[in-house]
Amino acid sequence: MKLACNPQDFRVPVSGKKAKPLKLTELPTSIDKLYKNKKDYRSLMESFTEELRDLQRILYAHGTYSLLLIFQGMDTAGKDGAIRHVMSGVNPQGCQVHSFKQPSSEELAHDFLWRTTKRLPMRGRIGIFNRSYYEEVLIVKAVPEVLAAQSLPEGYTKQAHFWPDRYRDIVNFEDYLHRNGTQVLKFFLHLSKEEQRQRLLSRAEEADKHWKISKADLESRAQWDDFQKVYGECLQQTSHALAPWYSIPADDKRNARLIISHILVEALRALPMKYPEPDKKHLAEVKRVREVLKHEGKE
Repeated sequence: MKLACNPQDFRVPVSGKKAKPLKLTELPTSIDKLYKNKKDYRSLMESFTEELRDLQRILYAHGTYSLLLIFQGMDTAGKDGAIRHVMSGVNPQGCQVHSFKQPSSEELAHDFLWRTTKRLPMRGRIGIFNRSYYEEVLIVKAVPEVLAAQSLPEGYTKQAHFWPDRYRDIVNFEDYLHRNGTQVLKFFLHLSKEEQRQRLLSRAEEADKHWKISKADLESRAQWDDFQKVYGECLQQTSHALAPWYSIPADDKRNARLIISHILVEALRALPMKYPEPDKKHLAEVKRVREVLKHEGKE
């Protein structure tokens, strides 16, 4: 299954030393519909879901590689819905989903990668991070009070190399994961400010969505420009060959889910994996079991 666009077009380029700063306004939040109608969308998603289900079985049986999917984006960007729809056909036993909220006192007492490292997927599994260690160079950077709560060595956070250090730590960490068999795919759901306004308004007007609303929504929206800047810096500094960022146009949720599905399927197809081939001893055991069961059926 393929879409009418090339999903790799949404890959954030690896930044060079002389690259100009990445501005999110240069990346699309909306593209032409990739589906004809709702029925066509469901058909496309079903095809991706079936292939993803088959590839996940091979990943699990092969037992050498794992996949880590990272979802980041502004409030209402559609992270929860994307995870729910894209992964709807995957065996829950082979998939681990973790949502990272405000860190606990125990987590604040460790280095910034500690709480997410504990949740990395086992070999053969797909791990999903709804928000992740990237919060440490996003909200922590945009809201200084959050950084102050981390009790880091005095003076370190004021040094010019503090944020470059964190970017480098993340890139090195993802290189390490890749060398050990974990493929990292990172999705930034890129939402326009107007679309966010419409979605927040919908939550405020529909009774069954009121539980999603809080004053924090308006507080973070008031910092829209700050967050756009830190997201642009983050994507540029941490998109690298072994773990690229994909900026997914998210104004149309269905488009976003189709693009993510396509990228995910392509990544799994590219892994050198297959069902394990039994050796002679195992084949002999299978033959013996088969004969015993056949004999039982004749009794």
